[in-house]
Amino acid sequence: MENQVIHSQPSFVLANEQISVAITKRGGHMAPVIFKNEDGQQISPYYISPWQDEEPANLPAEVLVPLRGDFFCMPFGGNAIEYKGEKHPPHGETATAVWSFVDEESSRPDSSQITLALDTHIRKGRVTKEIFLRERHPVVYQRHTVEGFVGPTSVGHHAILAMPDEKKVFAISTSPFSLGMTNPGVFSDPYHGEYQLLAVGKTFSDIKEIPTLFKDPDVVDCSRLPIQRGFSDLFAVVADTDALDGRPAWTTAVNTKEHWVWFSLRDPRTLPMTAFWLENHGRHSFPWSGRNQCLGVEDICGYFAVKLAASANENTLSEQGIATSIACSDATPTDIRNIQGAVSVPATFDRVKEISFGENEITLLSESGQVVTVPLNYNFVLGEGRAP
Repeated sequence: MENQVIHSQPSFVLANEQISVAITKRGGHMAPVIFKNEDGQQISPYYISPWQDEEPANLPAEVLVPLRGDFFCMPFGGNAIEYKGEKHPPHGETATAVWSFVDEESSRPDSSQITLALDTHIRKGRVTKEIFLRERHPVVYQRHTVEGFVGPTSVGHHAILAMPDEKKVFAISTSPFSLGMTNPGVFSDPYHGEYQLLAVGKTFSDIKEIPTLFKDPDVVDCSRLPIQRGFSDLFAVVADTDALDGRPAWTTAVNTKEHWVWFSLRDPRTLPMTAFWLENHGRHSFPWSGRNQCLGVEDICGYFAVKLAASANENTLSEQGIATSIACSDATPTDIRNIQGAVSVPATFDRVKEISFGENEITLLSESGQVVTVPLNYNFVLGEGRAP
């Protein structure tokens, strides 16, 4: 483990022969992450905000200071309204405050590990962040343990990918979902120099046909990104736990130009939703300035990205039996896990059709019939064992 300043942010760096992972001290944002595959290709899938090397002052939200890669949010969302006297920053202290180094010991000879911790103050609690790398596994294993922080909270992983400029280069897939829905309120307000394409609060059953605000087109295909330039949008899907039958929920993004696939795995019982943030030069206020293009792939338990109050109270999703908050207690720590990885794929590998789960591996099958097998311990994300 090393300490470095990377794109203006002091960071911890954990590495083995296959992967190098940087984690900012402020906010615990994970990027850059470099996956070094056997064919010599180096994959850097994560987004780093363009103002990082500009070192701007007076950013409108604390989370924007280190904004990059993947970070743990608690409470997840904008948090613009107080909840029972609590006023959390956007995406919570876990995404904005300074994490402390605890340990870098590994429980096994073929793995590397870093442990960080953060004491929250707005609602008292302690969060322990553990990041694991295993030899020959092209993935980053993450575990967050929450102690205290008593009460309901939204929570999530906020992965952000660097989306290509060329239209429809990113091919997006998800595991089976029981409900798809666009953001329940206005996501991008023209009054603030923001513009959106997708409809407000509309449901869908296929990400290839998501309703828009317009008559022509009235639906757009969000399985191939980016789509129309000049908009910033959000939609979400809720995992179909019956179809998954005890297996992890998953999301994939294939870069069909650079020929790699990024994927995330989660336990749908803990993080039932994935929210997709499509940022395609649609925000013109400071510091966005119309220049941002990225894809948020956010595995969450929350009512979209609104605020803690909306997630903790009854809402459109909770009325349908979909959890939008978790209950933290003093009695038992809360354990939240996530796996993210990236591997090279053949040039003819287009979009992931399905993922099958074998013994210490997953197999990605493309719509074109190509197969890629990835060694990893997916049972870790389902809560089996403290480390992978």
